[in-house]
Amino acid sequence: MRYTLLFYLFPCAVLADPALECADAASQVEIGACVSDMEQRVDLALKAAYGFASDAAQELDEVTGRAAAKPALEAAQTAWTTYRDAQCEAVGALFGGGSGTGIGISSCRVELGRARVEELLGLAN
Repeated sequence: MRYTLLFYLFPCAVLADPALECADAASQVEIGACVSDMEQRVDLALKAAYGFASDAAQELDEVTGRAAAKPALEAAQTAWTTYRDAQCEAVGALFGGGSGTGIGISSCRVELGRARVEELLGLAN
């Protein structure tokens, strides 16, 4: 009953797991490959979104005559990358060395990466 209630209260959190997006995968190996491909696509999106945000920050610095926005963005991205890596390693550690550890880490990186892409694109506007 308690878990059913949580599912209804937080359906997006349950469905946000990238491994669940690999519905065609028939084995753990296929799920791992699917999530790994997803992680690579998210990394490409992160690079593109960061480029857009960096260009916007550079333009703002040029217009204002200050060098504040771009260095702040660079520092934020470095801090976010450090956070993502530590958070996803913690998620992986919770698998206790089991065979799903890699999928858990990659799924974490996909989830956090997707959120960061949205943040960066918001900064680019």
